[in-house]
Amino acid sequence: MTTKADYTAEEWELIVRAPLMAGMAVVAASPSGPIGMVKEMFAVGRVLAEGSGEDSTNELISALVADVKAGHRPTAPTESMASVEEAKDLGLQACRDVAALLARKAPAAEAEGFKRWLLTAAQNVAEAAKEGGFLGIGGVRVSDAERAALGDIAGALEVKT
Repeated sequence: MTTKADYTAEEWELIVRAPLMAGMAVVAASPSGPIGMVKEMFAVGRVLAEGSGEDSTNELISALVADVKAGHRPTAPTESMASVEEAKDLGLQACRDVAALLARKAPAAEAEGFKRWLLTAAQNVAEAAKEGGFLGIGGVRVSDAERAALGDIAGALEVKT
């Protein structure tokens, strides 16, 4: 099992940013207006607040959640995002980067649990606000674009769904 001490400051920041970046990829795939976007980004915060859920044995998730609860806030992306497509690409690249990092440094079971947790976080973002419809009437919980983004995130994380 790995903990924060097993990672450099830069690597740990990549891990802490991962839920935010996975969520950003979903939001960018299908922006749902200002209220929907706020709901979707709050979904990431809920995942962090609730912790690892069923997988409370994953020390890496527990360490990340404890670090965030202690006040560590992920740094905002410094890369330029001129479009939602660039934001989505940046989120997917962060997922690829964290998957590669975990492949190098974490035991396989721990890495798999963390990546599945990230995918669950992204799924929660996709389900946080309805897409389409009018004033909350009609619409779908997860749009086709969000479903495609979730597939892209699973691919970037190398998680079989």
